[in-house]
Amino acid sequence: MSTEDSAPSVSERGTVLVTGGTGFVGSHSVARLLREGYRTRVTVRESGQETEVLAALRQAEVQPAGRLEFVVADLSADRGWVDAMDGVSHVLHHASPFPFTPPETEDEVILPARDGALRVISAARKARIPRVVMTSSYAAVGYTLKPGDRYSEADWTDPDTDGLPAYHKSKVLAERAAWDFVHAHGDIELAVVNPTGIFGPQLGNRPSGSVGLVRGMLTGRMPVVPIMYFGVVDVRDVVDLHLRAMLHPKAAGERFIAVSGSSMSLFGMAQILREHFPAAADLLPSAELTIEQVREAAKTEPALRDAAALRGRIPVISNEKARTVLGWEPRDVRETIVATADSQIRLGLTLPDGS
Repeated sequence: MSTEDSAPSVSERGTVLVTGGTGFVGSHSVARLLREGYRTRVTVRESGQETEVLAALRQAEVQPAGRLEFVVADLSADRGWVDAMDGVSHVLHHASPFPFTPPETEDEVILPARDGALRVISAARKARIPRVVMTSSYAAVGYTLKPGDRYSEADWTDPDTDGLPAYHKSKVLAERAAWDFVHAHGDIELAVVNPTGIFGPQLGNRPSGSVGLVRGMLTGRMPVVPIMYFGVVDVRDVVDLHLRAMLHPKAAGERFIAVSGSSMSLFGMAQILREHFPAAADLLPSAELTIEQVREAAKTEPALRDAAALRGRIPVISNEKARTVLGWEPRDVRETIVATADSQIRLGLTLPDGS
């Protein structure tokens, strides 16, 4: 989709507020919006973070052309949100805490995710902005296993599921709180995007956790991988789905899973990389841990607890709703994985043959 189709003026398109603009999805959203002629306002937690967004735009070869502005507004405080919403026509709420190591307490992740979402939606409502599009996660959909392993937007992860990581719980509770708020007030619309594992070209200097997996494989830091199947989606398609949810009348009050197609394993991902980057063949994972090995290793390695909880099951995750309601057409998974690796090479990762 391109919002260029009817070619309205910049003033007619209005101003889009983007939270989390320094993140993986947020940086791509800012680039996409500017390409399509929107005025874009980005919230940053503190002054100085603007340089990260500008650096990402340079990598994306996007010129703001006077249509980009910043406002300091932290999800943990009310200060700044009135100014952030002033004159805004659309809100894309991407920001949410993502711990790279397990937090000491769940509330370190849950409270800022839940309270931040409520703060953004409440501020948008007070500013009479008609709709907020919120980035949730497949973590809020399919991490309570069920017979048949088939998942759609009708499914919810039970936050009391045994062994559920704090991040996953935070996404469930934040999304639930957002829906409860909207249903209680009735005068603001909400649309939610629930991405699976997000891959694709990196903008900026901070790789996401998923992009870091590909980099780890290409640098030989992952000689073996746990047996684990998950959905994959390209970050550019995640942004596209957000824009569709922002504009389409039928998106109001709906959740949309963002997944490209069939679930993929880490080992299958390594096979794609081996095919397209033969110089890295000796560095890529050469074996897959069994379920028993994963379960045992997860006792001392928190990073493997997700894989242990899934027990090697292969989820069938539907993207039918996004396709049929919003006309969304995601890229092929192989294209996404190759683009992820290409971006790492472009950012300075050198493969054994010097490429």
